[in-house]
Amino acid sequence: MSTDPSEPPRQRKERKQNADKRRRQVLDATYRSIVTNGLQRTTLATVAEEAGLSQGVAVFYFKSKNGLLSEALRDLYLIYEAHWQEAVEAAGSDPAAQLQALVRADFDPKICNPAILSVWFAFWGEQKFTPQYGEITREFDDNRQRAIQDICKKLLPDDPVHASDVADWVDTLTDGYWQNLHLFPASYNNESARRSTLRALQALIPELKTRLTPNT
Repeated sequence: MSTDPSEPPRQRKERKQNADKRRRQVLDATYRSIVTNGLQRTTLATVAEEAGLSQGVAVFYFKSKNGLLSEALRDLYLIYEAHWQEAVEAAGSDPAAQLQALVRADFDPKICNPAILSVWFAFWGEQKFTPQYGEITREFDDNRQRAIQDICKKLLPDDPVHASDVADWVDTLTDGYWQNLHLFPASYNNESARRSTLRALQALIPELKTRLTPNT
């Protein structure tokens, strides 16, 4: 981007918009390449081909394959985080409604679908070998875990140990169903996974029996 102070504001704005558009094209193409080629065989060349851009564009914005993939994972988490945070905020102040909204958000097809699950699990499978992926994952997982724990503390203010257990159960249930949806798509679907998660929480947390509505 030009730093010329004489450049008109409108022109600077257009330059930024064009840069943001190109970055978005490259990131979206990265996800498509991972679905098609797998993470290891995704390269700057396969991404550029998916994006319909020159490889030089991908190099200009992301410098290297590792830089591109790390930014793609961060972008994936940013989209996911904004989605569940918006859902929790829209649920109001009732912690039971917030918990239900968070579970519902996790199984929204916009966030949880075969293509995106393939991308998630491709990255998670490489965390052991690529420390940057693990660092990004921990950062965003910690944010979500704190949010769930805060909700559970409000649900169970007199039993912090139980509240902590509930927070772990929420993560375990949703993560487990994401894995089942990824590995066994013929046997699981988003709605059944959502309902089963909420029914399990009702059974595990008697206080929520009448406050969760799995079938709506």
